[in-house]
Amino acid sequence: MDHSAAIDALAAHLRDAQFVCALTGAGISAESGLATFRGPDGLWKGRDPTEVATPEAFAADPRGVWEFYNWRLRQAAKVEPNAGHFALVRLAERVAGFGLVTQNVDRLHQRAGSRDVVELHGNIDEVRCISCPFSETVGRRELPAEPRCPNCGDWLRPCVVWFNELLPPDAVRRAAAWARECDVFISIGTSGLVWPAAQFAYDAKSNGATLVEINLEPTPLTPHADVALHGKCGELLPTVVARLEAL
Repeated sequence: MDHSAAIDALAAHLRDAQFVCALTGAGISAESGLATFRGPDGLWKGRDPTEVATPEAFAADPRGVWEFYNWRLRQAAKVEPNAGHFALVRLAERVAGFGLVTQNVDRLHQRAGSRDVVELHGNIDEVRCISCPFSETVGRRELPAEPRCPNCGDWLRPCVVWFNELLPPDAVRRAAAWARECDVFISIGTSGLVWPAAQFAYDAKSNGATLVEINLEPTPLTPHADVALHGKCGELLPTVVARLEAL
């Protein structure tokens, strides 16, 4: 599909924008080789991860949940940021103002060089105690089968937002503010089905922003987008940024 006209229009919007907000989802990480939670590639040992990554699952079987997260840590250690991640770093350097919000927990954006990333769902680089204030950055190294707090001896858990848990209030506040203030809102590699993140795009649109979707396939957001580019994030994003740089 020829996206030339749409990319030209988007580059012009980005050039003129005072503030750009980008929201990324699992699609951009999938292009680095990380399995997504949804779909056949998201299965873990034949189980739906949405049944494993819950407070209830951790209360019932913390060792089993940690087996799942150690698998995810091994996955994350094997992959690298892709061209889409690096393109967002370049984009941030070439627009007047930029805010990056992600639903991903893999920290590939930070590894690519993005700064001040709002993590709606936390990250797997950090752990915290379920009983006391202890927390620690562990990076992508695999943890013991039963990670325990060095202070109180209770279980450590990943610093991620599980299903049935509330998102970090500060992250939601910052993301919502950026969505309201931006001139261009770009939804990248996200299904548009996970709330409240999905709401940010509509909030931006209702406040006058140019709404852009970059995703492998159409989503419920597509009919509302001013610019919709369907294909690989790792191919489209570098093309968009290169076009912006040429203006």
